[in-house]
Formats: sequence, C-alpha cells, structure tokens
Amino acid sequence: MLLNASALSTRVLILSLTGLILFLWLLVPGSSSTIKNTISITTSNHASAGTLAERQVDFWRSLLPVLESAAPNCPSPKRNGTTGAIGFDAANPPERPVRIEMLDTDILQMRDAHSQFLQKIRETPGLRPVYVPKTRGIVYAAGGKYLPVFAIGLRMLRRTGSQLPVELFLKDKTEYEPRICNEVLPVLNAKCVVLADILESAVSNSTKVEVANYQLKAFAMLFSSFEDIVWIDADCFPLHKPENLLDSEPYTGTGMVTWPDFWISTVSPQYYLISQLPVPPISLRASSETGEFLISKKNHQLTLLLATYYNYYGPSHYFSLLSQGAPGEGDKETFVQAASAAGEPFYTVSEPVKPIGHRKEDGQIAGSAMVQFDPIEEYKALKHKNTKPPRSNAPQINHLARPRAFFIHAHFPKFNPATVFSNTSETKPTYKPDGSDSRAWLVDEDTIKAFGYDAEKAYWEEIKWVACNLENEFQSWKDKTGICNRGLLRVRSNYSSNDSTIKSKLEFTYLIIHNELKPGPGTT
Repeated sequence: MLLNASALSTRVLILSLTGLILFLWLLVPGSSSTIKNTISITTSNHASAGTLAERQVDFWRSLLPVLESAAPNCPSPKRNGTTGAIGFDAANPPERPVRIEMLDTDILQMRDAHSQFLQKIRETPGLRPVYVPKTRGIVYAAGGKYLPVFAIGLRMLRRTGSQLPVELFLKDKTEYEPRICNEVLPVLNAKCVVLADILESAVSNSTKVEVANYQLKAFAMLFSSFEDIVWIDADCFPLHKPENLLDSEPYTGTGMVTWPDFWISTVSPQYYLISQLPVPPISLRASSETGEFLISKKNHQLTLLLATYYNYYGPSHYFSLLSQGAPGEGDKETFVQAASAAGEPFYTVSEPVKPIGHRKEDGQIAGSAMVQFDPIEEYKALKHKNTKPPRSNAPQINHLARPRAFFIHAHFPKFNPATVFSNTSETKPTYKPDGSDSRAWLVDEDTIKAFGYDAEKAYWEEIKWVACNLENEFQSWKDKTGICNRGLLRVRSNYSSNDSTIKSKLEFTYLIIHNELKPGPGTT
C-alpha cells in the first residue's frame, strides 16, 4: 500500500508522541518499581509454592520442631486395669471411669506442653497443613496383609459410582508393591503415597521419625493433597456415593463429621485437666468409631494439627488418657477431642452403630461387621423436627425414622480371602454353629434391609475378583496357594437372606466361576 507524504508525517508524529508518553510515564516515581515488584512477587510466589511434595516437606520441617518442643516431658500415664466394653446408653449413663493414675506435677507438665503447642499453632499463620485448593477425595492407609482387603473395599467404592480420587498411604517403602501401586490402582483412580518419603526428607538420619499403626490415620490426612477428605479404613466400604456427604449438611455447615462406636466415651478426667476443657456428661455422645470420617483441611487446620500432636505422643501418653484401655484404644478419640480443644465445629452422628452377623447357638449375634448410617438423612430429620443439633453434637434421635445405612465396616475378622475361611476366628463369619457354610450377615434383619441392595453378595463378588485376579500379586500372599479356589468353593450357598429360594452351593459356585452372577444394583 502506497502512503503519501502527509499520511506518513502524521504516522511518524503519532509514534513519536506515543514513545514520549511512555518515556515520561516510566519517569513517574514508583512506576518502574511497581513493574519490578509485580514481577518479583509473581516469581517469588511461584517459587515458594513449589511442587506439592516440596511444600509438604517444608511444612513438616516447620511442624516437627514445634511438636518436639511441646513434648510431655513426664512419665507415661499409669493405667490401673482397663475400662472394658461398656455400652453407650444416654438414658442410663454410668459414672465416668477413672483408670489413669498421674502425679499432679505430671498433669501440670502435660498441661503446659499442651497449651504451648496450641498457642504456637494458633499464632503461626504459616504453620498450616498443605493441600490443593478445591479438591476432594478419599484417603486410606493400608499395607502388607491389609492391602488385599483395601483392594476389595476400593472395588466396592467404585460399585457405588463414586469417581472421587483415592490416596492410599503406605507407612514406608517396604509396603510399596510396584504391581499394585503402578498398574492395579491407577485403573481405579487411586495412587500410593509413601509417608516415610515425606517424613524422612525433612530430617536427618539421627532424628528419624517413625509413624505406625494407629498413628497413620492422622498423618495420612495431614499430608493428603485433598482439601475435603473422606477417610475410610481399609476394611470399610460405602454403600452409596460418599461425595454426596461432602455436598450437604451437616458437613457443609461444620466441615467435620464423625460416627459413633458401641461404647461410652472413656476419656479420662486427667485429659480434661490437661486440655483445660470442662468434663462433659458421659451421656453427651458415644465414643468415636473412626473407620469413616469427614474433615475439611481448610476449615479444620487447628484440629488436624492438634490431632497430630495427640497421635505423635499417642503411644506414650495420649491414647491411654483418651480411652483408658477401652475397646479400640488408639487414634479414635483424638479427632473429636482435638476439635473441642481447638474450638472448631463438628457433627457427631447420633444414630447408633449396628452390628451385623449371624446367630450363635445361644441366640446371640456373632458380629463380624458394623453398620453406620447416613448423616444427611439424620440431619434432615432433625431439621424437620425443629431440633437443630448444637454446635458440637446431635441429640439422641431414637424417636425419628432410622436413616439409610451408609457404611459397612467389616472388621471382625478382616474379609481377606486368604484368611477369612479359617475356623479359628472368634466370630467365624463363614460358618453356622454346626460348622456348615453360612452367609456372614443374616441379622439384624432390619439393618440389612437398610442396605437397599444385597451388599453381601456384591462384597463376595469383589472378594472373588481380587482372589482370582490378583492371587499371585500381593506380597502377603506369596507363600499361600489356592486362595482363588478356596474362596470359590466356600462362597455362600444362599445369597439373599430374605430369599425363600435356596440355591445349592454347587450351583452358586458354578455361577461365580463362570461370571454369570451380575453385579448388584448400582446405588447413588
């Protein structure tokens, strides 16, 4: 395109004026530094953020000295016997058990250390758990002999239609099984995380920190990448999509939901002196059963940090203070007590946990699993009755309709196909009293109906799949043979507890072997 002289002069003038304006703007005080600072801040934020793994290590490097500086520095509490299994009955509560013996000086020492830790985490804004914002997922911890049980539970999770990602925490590299972690789990949107890789990266060999057993739960949630966490034990599985729990009250209003155990809360009076909390009535709530657990890392940062403190010093001090030898002593009471001490809200499901199993000769139940119920339906029922629960607990609601069953915790014994058919377990879930084959879950009938579908049939289908497709893969099964065959030959004779048609064991086994039993109905 040709330009005449006039047009060219005009364009040159415009370009000159633009350059002059830009030059003068750069001379304005602060303008160039503003550009420089903006670039610097952006670069700095990007560098400080780093990868998730780097941020986790930095966080642990900051938290560990705070944990160590707030050590109890006194002898472990002495327990005079155990409290035993005392069932929870809000209408007829017993006296709070007192089995712990401590010197007053030791109580004061632990109180000061507890206050020091709580003050430090309150006053240090940067000391906060690491997570990826706006993420949600399910967290497990399992390894060794529990890995096959986890694989079965994971497949039960996917049967519900849940698409939540899963993080499986392993204690250390000895529990990392490449075939399972690299090939089997990714297909099910799950990945392995080695906890020791985080803990050991931030410390020297001389100050190695070992976390094991009951401590794993708190540390797995502390280092999970998810903002909203559904915790599920390896031997527990949902009957419905757990993401629904994260979308509704009571979780959306509190950010933390727990479920009850069969037993009374046996937190010791000494713990309340140490935490400087008032001693609640023993009828307030049952003890916690943390096979399933919901928590927001965004809204319950102090709770997670204090629960970590309780678990870090759990084996030496806090586990006995919080349970006094009651059934399941370990991490189970650390989360509710941490939330109470931190002043962060939580909701405890009031619908009592129910055992399921089969009848013994004396008519009592041989319970091999426990059932927990839907907090959404419970909460809606409470609102409908205009009895909104208080900030930290829901009242007993036995007069309301029972919510639907939501979780099955198959814990006694673990339904590992390599061991579950043994005749040595206390409950013998696969046998009738006369030694013949039996379904595991026949009673309580009303509870089983609340499943909404034949959950035991579905469970055996997944046990069969894991036994027959991964028989040679798990390290804990390396010295065992015939796991698939034993499992198939001992599958249940009649697969519907309320079905009048009795299927023969041979017919049912044939259907299982030839994959002619279709999966149970999907649930939402």
